[in-house]
Amino acid sequence: MSYDHGRFVWFELLTKDLARARSFYLEALPWTVEDLTMQDGSTYAMIKCGDAGVGGFLTPPMEMPTHWVSYVSVSDVDETAAAIKAAGGVLHADAFDVPEVGRMQPVSDPQGGGFCLFKGSTEDPAPATGPGSFHWNELWTQDPTGALKFYEKALGYTHDEMQMPNGSYYVLMEGDTARGGLLKPSSPDIPTMWLQYVEVEDCDAALDRANKNGASTIMPPQEAENVGRFGIVRDPLGGMIGVIKPAAQG
Repeated sequence: MSYDHGRFVWFELLTKDLARARSFYLEALPWTVEDLTMQDGSTYAMIKCGDAGVGGFLTPPMEMPTHWVSYVSVSDVDETAAAIKAAGGVLHADAFDVPEVGRMQPVSDPQGGGFCLFKGSTEDPAPATGPGSFHWNELWTQDPTGALKFYEKALGYTHDEMQMPNGSYYVLMEGDTARGGLLKPSSPDIPTMWLQYVEVEDCDAALDRANKNGASTIMPPQEAENVGRFGIVRDPLGGMIGVIKPAAQG
């Protein structure tokens, strides 16, 4: 595996209650967790889809609401951070290195959508597929026009536009490769945020397991032609996550 800059390659749940997060997500989704000992002696709870690492559970360094963070692969963290700032984004901390992992920096777009820049020390995490993999990454924003300008300027994406029943849906593109989605949520009270979707074998069953284990439904299961069946929940700690059974292709 090499680098695939522009791809969202890692996903982390930041929460103060790691034990509750593990019990909820391991019940709701087809994941396992491997505890890794880092060079500084700390333990990192890595989420696995089969044999592939796809993300982790992490205690944030400061008090903040539980939420998921997407990591995007870039060729140079420092140069991209400068482009983020020049495009109106915010740098939330200095770039830092994790030995044998890579260099990273938390940032957000001008509307407040947070994500993390990442350059692996030797390569990107290999993409996972199938149930348990992160299937899609989607930005909800009240200012789609401004968000598109930002991500095109800061990360070099282009976009395609599709008309949906509830308005326009934008696909962030890099060449012919789709990197993520962008839409304006129906309620003006929903803040800008990145929402991650995990592939499952049965959308309804996954949502049922989640709700039985303390989640609340944000979007009940629904079908989208050529996309699949999907729904969204808020986990017991407050983090939002989507699940999807992708439509058959071909």
